[in-house]
Amino acid sequence: MTTFAAREERALAADATDPLAGFRERFHIPRHGDGEIAYFCGNSLGLQPRDTRAALEAELDDWAKLAVEGHFRGKLPWMDYHEFVRDDLASVVGALPSEVVAMNSLSVNLHLLMVSFYRPTPERPAILIEKGAFPSDRYAVESQIRFHGFDPATALIELEGDAADGTISDAAIQRVLDEHGARIALVMMPGVQYLSGQAFDLRAITEAAHRKGCVVGFDLAHAAGNLDLALHDSHCDFAVWCSYKYLNAGPGAVAGAFVHERHARTSHPRFAGWWGHDKSTRFRMGPDFVPTPGADGWQLSNPPILALAPLRVSLGLFREAGMAHLRAKSLGLTAYLEGLLREHAADIIDIATPSEPGRRGCQLSLRVKGPRAAGRALFEHLQNDGIVVDWREPDVIRAAPTPLYNRHIDCLRLVESIVAWSRATR
Repeated sequence: MTTFAAREERALAADATDPLAGFRERFHIPRHGDGEIAYFCGNSLGLQPRDTRAALEAELDDWAKLAVEGHFRGKLPWMDYHEFVRDDLASVVGALPSEVVAMNSLSVNLHLLMVSFYRPTPERPAILIEKGAFPSDRYAVESQIRFHGFDPATALIELEGDAADGTISDAAIQRVLDEHGARIALVMMPGVQYLSGQAFDLRAITEAAHRKGCVVGFDLAHAAGNLDLALHDSHCDFAVWCSYKYLNAGPGAVAGAFVHERHARTSHPRFAGWWGHDKSTRFRMGPDFVPTPGADGWQLSNPPILALAPLRVSLGLFREAGMAHLRAKSLGLTAYLEGLLREHAADIIDIATPSEPGRRGCQLSLRVKGPRAAGRALFEHLQNDGIVVDWREPDVIRAAPTPLYNRHIDCLRLVESIVAWSRATR
């Protein structure tokens, strides 16, 4: 077994040659004692880019100096502000610019798009989700089922994991579609499952579900900015995501939505608001709603400028780095962390996330071997040691080596701390 001292030298050398290393300096890294924390929580809240404050202050200055005229004469006129993030957002999720929009929050966007794309009938009332879905998703789909007059006891189908590690195989998805496809109105799956860290093949799921006549949507909260997505080419009908995790746009940041271009002009019903009205006639203030083609047509209200400014800054970093390069670093860094855990902590930790690189993002979900209290104790030890991970009930520690600002030396520090805790508690 290689010693930690030898590994430290190699980790520092790997970080020194990392072509993306400079991006770390463009984020605020919180302090711990005389040094910096090791931050593995980008899957919950991304770190703040250093340029965010200036971007916010610029909008505040325009508000102070221009008041309402900031809509037209600001450095970045507010009237069109949501369009300033469109191209970069489309690039991050692999979509056409017309297919994406930054608006609202994830759960709000999910409800708005289900209004259009969950159209149940007595013969086809069901929604398929994964068992153990993020609670907000489950609440949303269950409430939509009830809203349409159906019973979740029969119209909510929850797909259980069938693999030894509790994850869901492609075969399991196909089996449930073969058995229930004729009853399923909407397949609503995650891009990355929040608890296990399993990544799903969006295109394969979409093709299988479409063959059964189902509409397909994805929650990309843990996938946007993490995986090199290809939403347009997946042919899914819609998707939603938040921007405060890997997209680093700040707590409660404005979220995003995708609607495939084939639905750019649709007769599907929708909840309407004035900012979704055709831009060319919006300010004629007419009584009849004429939706803007594309994802913009699902907007309700004018864009929140102070929420969009941090997203614009962060997306600029993604443009500079490139999702393909970020994904390549993510694959290497996550594999490095997994290798350290298997070599030095295999008797302490089980890894619940799939080992195959294509079936995960950068998150590894860890379970401590032994009583559940031990897992919580390790989590608290790591926090006290300046290593920020997160805890998800009932027994999962999530650690996400995020390529924009994490390093090999951070991964080594995490594993060293786990081993030190284990030795101290034996």
